[in-house]
Amino acid sequence: MTKQFFAKQFFDGQQLLANVAFTVANGCIDTLIKNAIEPTQATCLEGLVAPGFIDIQVNGGGGKLFNQQPTLDTISCIGHAHRQFGTTGFFPTVITDDLTVMKQAADAVSKAIELGQTDVLGIHFEGPHLSVSRKGVHAEEHIRGISHSEFAQFTRADLGQVIVTLAPENVSCDDITKLTEHGVVVCLGHSDASYEQVQKAIDAGARGFTHLFNAMSPLQSREPGMVGAALLDENTWCGLIVDGHHVHQASLKLAVRAKATGKMMLVTDAMPPVGAEQPSFRLYGQEIVRTGDRLNAQTGELAGSVLDMAGAVKNTVEQLGLPLEEALRMASRYPAAFARTDHLLGDLSSGKHANFVVLNSDIAVQQTWLAGERVY
Repeated sequence: MTKQFFAKQFFDGQQLLANVAFTVANGCIDTLIKNAIEPTQATCLEGLVAPGFIDIQVNGGGGKLFNQQPTLDTISCIGHAHRQFGTTGFFPTVITDDLTVMKQAADAVSKAIELGQTDVLGIHFEGPHLSVSRKGVHAEEHIRGISHSEFAQFTRADLGQVIVTLAPENVSCDDITKLTEHGVVVCLGHSDASYEQVQKAIDAGARGFTHLFNAMSPLQSREPGMVGAALLDENTWCGLIVDGHHVHQASLKLAVRAKATGKMMLVTDAMPPVGAEQPSFRLYGQEIVRTGDRLNAQTGELAGSVLDMAGAVKNTVEQLGLPLEEALRMASRYPAAFARTDHLLGDLSSGKHANFVVLNSDIAVQQTWLAGERVY
């Protein structure tokens, strides 16, 4: 069945257009007509229609934490919670843990994909092959070297796109290359690596950096560190948490100016309180407390965020001064390219999945559509 839509304001992922009529067939954009007259049978979308958001790093939502309950129900709950904020594609993220939890998380993602939960694009293993000195809230007792057991999970063929965050000083370049040859997207983070170590990891196939600035060796005068390497390289992507807590807005502005266009993407690092009224939750047995829009462990570390993708877009416009179009690309087109899903996602052109949001003038989500069906 073909559905007709009409949008007075339409951002296709590249440019803002006016009065666009488009049709959706089999969950994908079919025809698209610019400067059109509203068809009589069309669903009129009031507000700005834009590509659905893609979130590379989602630990939880709707009161659920993926590590704590690595199940199909948890993935469904997280996806439902984030849809109200415009997320139409996400990577359930399991942080550093034991092998049993990693396998349970992978099995849950596999089942979600098998059952057709199309907003689940794959899985993000954030750890466990990290630097103890840059672990943040990750549990030191689970940080370890890579073995055949972890490699077997990372290279499964039933998980969609697999993303692995690792510290290059603790994983060999040969292993990084081996992962990339199996289709894994390797991200660098939670690392105290030198500039030279990072460069070698990039040469070995590393594709991006997990939450730039946070939990990584800083840019200094005589040691550029991971931050310097990330900003200088033109072929890798960086995730940014634009929540006003993880990184100072001046540092974010400098980073956006320095990095090649198209290589900065918005991420949430979201935790259970997103989409739920929840003052605290437990991670590794310790209480994580919410104060306003900030999450902290009892030992003081930031413990993820209560940021959502619509909020990230809004903050990028209002705090960093970027045009709305670029902020929207950072939430859709650029993460799609990073995650190798841009052949189907990230913009609203013919043949792409009909995943879109409708935003009001305050950059708040009014509607979310997934494969041409309204889900919020």
